[in-house]
Amino acid sequence: MANRTRSYDPAKVRAALAAQTEELRAAVRVLCADPAAEELLARPTRLGGWRVRELLAHLALQLGWVPRHLDDPQQGRAPLALTQWVAGVAALAPSLDEAARAHAAADFDGCPAKVAEAFDREADLLLALLAGPADALAGRRFEIRLGSMTLTDMLVTRLVESVVHADDLAHALGITGFRHDRQALAAVTRLLADSFAAQVPGGAVELRVPPYAVVQAVEGPRHTRGTPPNVVEAAPLVWIRLATGRADWAGAVEAAEVTASGERSDLSAYLPVLG
Repeated sequence: MANRTRSYDPAKVRAALAAQTEELRAAVRVLCADPAAEELLARPTRLGGWRVRELLAHLALQLGWVPRHLDDPQQGRAPLALTQWVAGVAALAPSLDEAARAHAAADFDGCPAKVAEAFDREADLLLALLAGPADALAGRRFEIRLGSMTLTDMLVTRLVESVVHADDLAHALGITGFRHDRQALAAVTRLLADSFAAQVPGGAVELRVPPYAVVQAVEGPRHTRGTPPNVVEAAPLVWIRLATGRADWAGAVEAAEVTASGERSDLSAYLPVLG
């Protein structure tokens, strides 16, 4: 099975991002209305030195980025594929950390009600854009330091931010069963699987993330028929956590969250896909 370059339907991406944003907004409102909100906002996350406050500030910045940069001048940067964004975004971590801390200090360090209001402002900006005419920004490219992307691809990166960090938020707050939008979860799962195949090309291992993705990767003998000799299978959120460094490969295998068969099926040397 040859891997293919995947495209994303603009209408489905818009709908998924709108739904995922609404789920996040609802979670933030519940958090900030909790009598223990001050303590919850101060909880540590699995993201280095970020508290929940910094995590929410970063999420708000990422949700509001596209609507706030609609009128940025074009500098002619080279086109950037989504799999290239996944491979390169780790290089932006220091600047993203600085921005999140600054935004947290400016708009997310007040009382819980103010935190909810600040998050709502950015969510509203994005939701207004998503509800607008689908062809209003046809052909528009958005530039980041890594390159330029179409509007749809930029919105897919926002799906990654919203799904991955919703899971970070749920982990920090001890929430089980956070309700991710199904299409959002599917898009992020597929992009991270495709990025893994792009970063570790080959056909020796088949990665299965049912029901959303199947790719072949890792250099070695390629199977052409029947059951592949090396198979890795994981649920979508487990794969997303592995691909983004939130989960440890050995721990996931030991906990039976990943099944891995075949002598080439240990993927620990190739993870994370997105740092």
